[in-house]
Amino acid sequence: MANQLTERFARLVKTVRGDARLTEANLQDALREVRLALIEADVALPVVKVFIDRVKTAALGAEVATSLSPGQAFVGVVHRELIALMDSAGAGLNLAVTPPAVIMLAGLQGAGKTTTAGKLALKLRTEQKKKVLLVPCDVYRPAATEQLKTLASQVEVEFYVPDAGDATDPVGIARHAVDWARSRYFDVVIVDTAGRLAVDEAMMAEAAAISDAVKPAETLFVVDAMLGQDAVNTAKAFNERLKLTGVVLTKLDGDSRGGAALSVREITGVPIKFAGISEKLDGLETFRAEQMAGRILGMGDVLSLVEATAKAVDMEQAQKLAAKVKSGKGFDLEDFKQQIGQMRKMGGMQGLLDKMPHELQQAAAKSGGVDEKQVGRMEGIINSMTPLERRKPDLIKATRKRRIAAGAGVQVQEVNRLLNQFEQTQTMMKKFSQGGMGKLMRGLGGLPGMKGKFPGMR
Repeated sequence: MANQLTERFARLVKTVRGDARLTEANLQDALREVRLALIEADVALPVVKVFIDRVKTAALGAEVATSLSPGQAFVGVVHRELIALMDSAGAGLNLAVTPPAVIMLAGLQGAGKTTTAGKLALKLRTEQKKKVLLVPCDVYRPAATEQLKTLASQVEVEFYVPDAGDATDPVGIARHAVDWARSRYFDVVIVDTAGRLAVDEAMMAEAAAISDAVKPAETLFVVDAMLGQDAVNTAKAFNERLKLTGVVLTKLDGDSRGGAALSVREITGVPIKFAGISEKLDGLETFRAEQMAGRILGMGDVLSLVEATAKAVDMEQAQKLAAKVKSGKGFDLEDFKQQIGQMRKMGGMQGLLDKMPHELQQAAAKSGGVDEKQVGRMEGIINSMTPLERRKPDLIKATRKRRIAAGAGVQVQEVNRLLNQFEQTQTMMKKFSQGGMGKLMRGLGGLPGMKGKFPGMR
């Protein structure tokens, strides 16, 4: 997300020049660059002014450590102020109420409320072991009820089927659903409400009536991160009527300029609690200001990368692979396939790259970028091989290559390319086992989906 913002901030290190102290003279150009970056990212103008003032106050007179350049010291100040701007520390869901705890989702049409309801239900069921009920209160949008019912089935939670008499009464549906859930000992009820294309009185009155009827423990405003300043104005309108307890930013994986993430916390005073980072049902993260600030500044998101690895990686397989790497022997195409599968679970090569520092992302782009389709073809080719061929790739000669290519629906040249990349990876593993991290980095071009090598690696 926020590629333009990241590009501009990445230049700040070179903008600030000087000696051991940050002064108005060497900060002038950098502050102008920050201001332009925020405006281009569609950050609300009042927030831009407040943020620039905070950065200037914090930076003036700051000592520059001998190990840093003035530009690096300034970026450190910006990083800390970005965290403060978006800080939602300790803003988890408040479910410490008499069950069931009601979570009401509100927002404009198209913001992703229904999908967020499914994602949140999955998160609560799997991470907190809650018994969750999804309630459809959008009686206007065609197929909204069926969509939520399908999501409930996919995430394995209960779905409330409204009575015939409540079919067109969202308030009645919500009230009766909570009573139904209470009698069946549900922990959490998630109420999906209707939206409009823009804020209007009818929508606000209906949302307020539902809130009065079910007394939600949490009222979450779901907002499309691509709305920019409009997101802030809409959040203010909803907050005035519903007393929001939190915000969910959706579509942060899309063509977002980042303005909403930087604006909504400051303007509304309401913490950002979750961020939608993919269309997948497990693509809902607890919002962390430090991670978002790191992404915006091009520092990467190492914590998310570690968490994704912990969720996706089979530790037993990882230990076996580590032993093979250490010995420099035994790494075969079956291991290669397992690495592709685990990479997919972690969001694919592009998903991993998005969490890397900006310099590595730029290096990957210069070397041709990531080809996810190529990764899929590689997996298909390996699946076309026999177990023996995966263990002993040296057996794969011309006749076998033609059979494998036909089974995978590719040309023989694709099979040859895979075998060449596998040999490069084997070589990389051997170099790593011999104690050379530099050698490992030079061999990164052999990883699945990467074209060429990272430049600048020595």
